[in-house]
Amino acid sequence: MSNPTPTERLHELREKSLEGGGQRRIDNQHKKGKLTARERIDFLVDEGSFVELDRFVAHRCTDFGMENEEILGDGVVTGHALIKGRPVYLYSQDFTVFGGSLSETYAEKVCKIMDMATKNGVPIIGLNDSGGARIQEGVRSLGGYAEIFWRNTRASGVVPQISAILGPCAGGAVYSPAITDFIAMVEETSYMHITGPDVVKTVTHEVVTSEDLGGAAVHASKSGVAHFTTVDDRACMQLIRKMLAYLPLNNAEMPPFMASDDPSDRLSPELDTLIPADPTKPYDIHEVISRVMDEESFFEVHAAYAMNIVVGFARLGGHVVGVVANQPAILAGCLDIEASIKAARFVRFCDAFNIPLIVFEDVPGFLPGTDQEHRGIINHGAKLLYAFAEATVPKLTVITRKAYGGAYCVMNSKHLRADLNVAWPGAMIAVMGAEGAAKIIHRGDIAGADDQEAELKKRTDEYEEKFNNPYRAARRGFVDDVIEPNATRPYLIRALELFRSKTEAGPTRKHGNIPL
Repeated sequence: MSNPTPTERLHELREKSLEGGGQRRIDNQHKKGKLTARERIDFLVDEGSFVELDRFVAHRCTDFGMENEEILGDGVVTGHALIKGRPVYLYSQDFTVFGGSLSETYAEKVCKIMDMATKNGVPIIGLNDSGGARIQEGVRSLGGYAEIFWRNTRASGVVPQISAILGPCAGGAVYSPAITDFIAMVEETSYMHITGPDVVKTVTHEVVTSEDLGGAAVHASKSGVAHFTTVDDRACMQLIRKMLAYLPLNNAEMPPFMASDDPSDRLSPELDTLIPADPTKPYDIHEVISRVMDEESFFEVHAAYAMNIVVGFARLGGHVVGVVANQPAILAGCLDIEASIKAARFVRFCDAFNIPLIVFEDVPGFLPGTDQEHRGIINHGAKLLYAFAEATVPKLTVITRKAYGGAYCVMNSKHLRADLNVAWPGAMIAVMGAEGAAKIIHRGDIAGADDQEAELKKRTDEYEEKFNNPYRAARRGFVDDVIEPNATRPYLIRALELFRSKTEAGPTRKHGNIPL
């Protein structure tokens, strides 16, 4: 048989590179309900747009018989593609090749596309399905992880970085996703943890499964590590496609505009009666968001974590905005440690990528108690304060009901240099609630009254009339206007048009020292 021509040899090697770890391992991947590395790319990117790089790379390890197990691509597929016509760089880990474990050459492939993405100002997407470091390579593998971490850090705030967790992600493998901007996990087939169940049992004698230790549900609701969960790999790829439509390619661009059929001058009469007359009764802030933003444009982030605050992307008059909103239906909308961390990180992302911030404020204060104080609510609450104060994108606040105490300051107040602060007519802006204030200010009068209950009500009504309304703050210019709830949408759209050209420079410094 004649030797193959150079072109035939190329085609042969290309076909070989598509095999991954072989059909048996591919079948095992499918049995687990998982797609292969290449199938995931196919579902993620525009058809026919993926250009693979480094498909012929192989590992260099000669220990433990590894010289006899050489697979083209070495366990990760890398390249660039288009998503809805816009460029991305991506890597997809292949669990069928050595369990997706990271080797020195594997890391070099990932680092190469990260360097290209940062240089060209294009988002980086990582599809993670790996057992961790390749133990046959020892410290060379660990060094590869560190090189990736360094690049994640350098790219932070320069290009969007998105991680999908589609299988096991343990040990050093979890830190790269942790540095990226958003993490999506697939329910029941993915997990993230520093040490596995066996090590946990040995050290702490706890018996726990990988799912209970670091599954999607745990990280979405308890730790806050995961921003999104999906039912399967396909849904995860679709979620990433949807999210990217809200993001600029890099920090020098504005987010993409999308014309809306939703009229800019649309009024929302339902908002006039949404807030209960009783200030202790809850309502769902999602109702406000959905009626103000372009129809069906709200894309919530971290929906299952710290639900007393709501964050996410939306469009307002076709332009992308970041929404931060207290949720009165959960913990009365109080700020606590988890809510402060969740919102602060989102605010900083929006500021890094030129996404204006819209804040809906209804906050009775910070959550009291020894648990919060002992776990550092002072430092954690300061993170949100710092994030809003640091942000230079357009910042607009709507006070829908309560704005009490230090939480009033933290939630993008005028004093933190918000560009526009407006209130609804029933807003209550004060140090605290009227009854609590009356009990402190008039404690002597109340204690000495024949009818203490009547005296308390009288003093409460007095305080409410004088302070617990938006007009005291409006007189001082801390609130720019008091508006009818139904007109919130057109009011904000007009304001955004004015602030779109905003420029603001901070003091010269290497970086600030946010209270981490």
